[in-house]
Amino acid sequence: MPTAKRAAPRAPKRLGFKDVSYAISYKPRNVTCSDDVQPSWEVIGQDRAIEAIRIGLSVPQPGYNIFVTGMSGTGRTTTIRNLLERLDHETPQLHDVAYVNNFKDVDRPRCLIFAAGDGRRFKKDMDYLISSIRQVVPKIFLSEDYKDRHTRLVREFESRQKKLIAEFEGNLTEAGFVMVQIQSNLGIRNEIQPLVDGEPVALDKLEGLVKEGKFSAPQLDEFRRVWDSLRREFDTTTVESKKLGAKLEEAIEKLNLSMVAPLVTDKINLVRRRYPDEKTATYLDEVEEALTSDLDRYREAQAQDNQDESPALRRREPFEEFSVNLVLDNAESTAVPIISEKSPSHKNLFGSLERVVDRHGYWRTDFTRIHGGSLLRAAGGFLVINALDLLTEPGTWTPLKRALRNGEIEVQAYDPFYMMAGSGIKPEPIPLTMKVVLIGEAHVYRLLWNYDEDFKKIFKIKSEFDSTMPLNKASVEQYYRYICRVVEEEQLPTFALSGMQAVAEYGRRLSGDRDKLSVRFMQVADIVREAAFFARTDSRKQVTRDHVERAIISKRRRVNMVEDKIQEMFDEDVLMVDTTGHVVGQINGLSVYNLGEYSFGRPTRITVSTSLGKAGIINIEREADLSGPIHNKGVQVLSGWLRQMFAQDKPLVLSASIAFEQSYSGVDGDSASSTEIFALLSSLTGIPIDQGIAVTGSVNQHGQIQPIGGVNEKVEGFFDVCEAKGLTGKQGVIFPVQNQRDLLLRSDVIEAVKKKTFHLYPIETVEQGIEILTGVGAGKRLVSGGFTKESVLGLADDKLRDMALSVLRFGQPSRNGDKDKEKAEPKPKRSPAKKRAPARKRR
Repeated sequence: MPTAKRAAPRAPKRLGFKDVSYAISYKPRNVTCSDDVQPSWEVIGQDRAIEAIRIGLSVPQPGYNIFVTGMSGTGRTTTIRNLLERLDHETPQLHDVAYVNNFKDVDRPRCLIFAAGDGRRFKKDMDYLISSIRQVVPKIFLSEDYKDRHTRLVREFESRQKKLIAEFEGNLTEAGFVMVQIQSNLGIRNEIQPLVDGEPVALDKLEGLVKEGKFSAPQLDEFRRVWDSLRREFDTTTVESKKLGAKLEEAIEKLNLSMVAPLVTDKINLVRRRYPDEKTATYLDEVEEALTSDLDRYREAQAQDNQDESPALRRREPFEEFSVNLVLDNAESTAVPIISEKSPSHKNLFGSLERVVDRHGYWRTDFTRIHGGSLLRAAGGFLVINALDLLTEPGTWTPLKRALRNGEIEVQAYDPFYMMAGSGIKPEPIPLTMKVVLIGEAHVYRLLWNYDEDFKKIFKIKSEFDSTMPLNKASVEQYYRYICRVVEEEQLPTFALSGMQAVAEYGRRLSGDRDKLSVRFMQVADIVREAAFFARTDSRKQVTRDHVERAIISKRRRVNMVEDKIQEMFDEDVLMVDTTGHVVGQINGLSVYNLGEYSFGRPTRITVSTSLGKAGIINIEREADLSGPIHNKGVQVLSGWLRQMFAQDKPLVLSASIAFEQSYSGVDGDSASSTEIFALLSSLTGIPIDQGIAVTGSVNQHGQIQPIGGVNEKVEGFFDVCEAKGLTGKQGVIFPVQNQRDLLLRSDVIEAVKKKTFHLYPIETVEQGIEILTGVGAGKRLVSGGFTKESVLGLADDKLRDMALSVLRFGQPSRNGDKDKEKAEPKPKRSPAKKRAPARKRR
């Protein structure tokens, strides 16, 4: 019988040159090169982010710190710094911060806050105060006036002391006793002895003479009585003499104080009048008391000045406790501080307590060893930190949260391994008024938001940097102005208009959308620099389109060695892909290889084998544990489409295995789900598929084609394989119509489309795709049931119906066969003793 004529397909939609070209031809008036354009210094294409940052800067309440997210390469750090410098700030409220000694508790140094510039002046005033007092006081002690007063005091007390001693010595002589000095193991001691025959004799010796009968006992007893009286008088005289000595010292101290105190008070009063705030006044009171209460320090300082010891062995400076440690000096600052901390360690952020070894070998520290960090330097302004750098530095995140939450900085030593003893001092916290700007990826922000409760309270502003901006004349002109800025900043050759247009086209491709331009200016600037390099290599004064295209090709070539190696495998037929002919149940799918910095596409052969059975769709990749969850979902959606389309009036008794041939690593994504449907329909109907056409596209359960990612890489990858095997003029790619706006292809692919040697087919439904692949009409569901005869869907429906009937008939015996079998079987005889139950009717 003659074969029935197949249903005719509808004419497919093919894209032409105008549909795929994305050349930018915009030319501003009177612009022929970058010299005719004004450079752009503002932030381009980040209106949303700027608005969020303005809110964060304008709200003075605590917690309105800013977390900046966005794609890497959008120039977030540079942009943030430029933005902060150019935003309208109020007059900066800058301060100076100094640490001074706490004379009442040396382990808790005082923190003094001054207006900007006053801290430096206060330090100079204190240095001058101590220096002048240190020089003048010793001169006071050498003055004639002081010497006269000191001499009179000493003479007065010496006279009283001599009178007291002379009175005792008179009583001693009158009683016939003398004071002798006796050498002992403990040194020389005074002893009262009686005179016997004009010679002093010890009482112990007189006791021996009494025993020998050479001295009278009554006279010895009298000597003892008088000795006891004189001894008590001696002790009283000694005590009074010491009191006189103490009074002399007290009088000299009062004399010294009366000579020094007015000088100290006058000089400190000068400082008080310049710095009237309460904390500074309290500190100056303590300074005055310390300077007048210990006058020996002046002598120690004078003695040290005359020593020639090395600094390491020299004793501590007697006046060091009066020094001022200025940890923040804004004397020369006129703008709001913007600090970018690139190495946010604990020391760099919060400062440190330096420890030194003294002359005795002990570690020590004091208020003069306190050093501020970038958090302090940013006081009154902004601190910009990379979030990932901050979170990976040990011991920084929790102290930063505490500082922002409490509004104060605590300078502490950081010793995570406890290898050395603590510093022993706890400086007074420094009040903190500032904004912290963290820059990080979106997933870092989500992690902190979900798992750190404090993060929500202290980073209330999220500023998202976009990676693209709308394509229009204004944005293209901004691109030209940005190119001019890079040229001026880095002294590059001038860009011709064609060169600037080529850079803008590169930004268009980088955005991945025909209606957008990329704002990842770091990559754009790299192309500008590299194009300038090629222009200089050619000794050209201007950078043209040719130089930009060479820069793009060179950049690609630096990272696409893997792509070339895989292409070699296609060229040598190691990876088997047909680009001509027609095959049943076989189709070319498209996949993307992502290497991180570079991605590219290549075709993959997909085959489908169908048979009778009840296994349904068998995903071989899943059975081999090579399928990802999204690919598994795509196969399940395919099954849903199959049931929705063909199982409304019959059961599906189908086993169909789907395989990605020569795939030995994981497969994921649903962009091959439509491809698998096409191969399945081909296997069911026996209609071959054109191998010169590759397919990509996701599908839903209603047969609608859905957009996918990487369409440019996939189209270019199949084009490269076809070009290597030979273009026939019939090859091309089927892709979702929604991805048409994403087509930003290489110039060689666009040229092939222009010459009609390579074709692009946007589709919306499964029916459109199968017609292009098979050249047979897809057909449609009829009101009476079934599908258009001799269409792809109709043939598939007929095949599935035949499968269902085949399974139903399989294994069922014929009626005639059953009757013959019954006749052949002998009937058993009935037993007369038993009555048999009536036999059941056989169905």
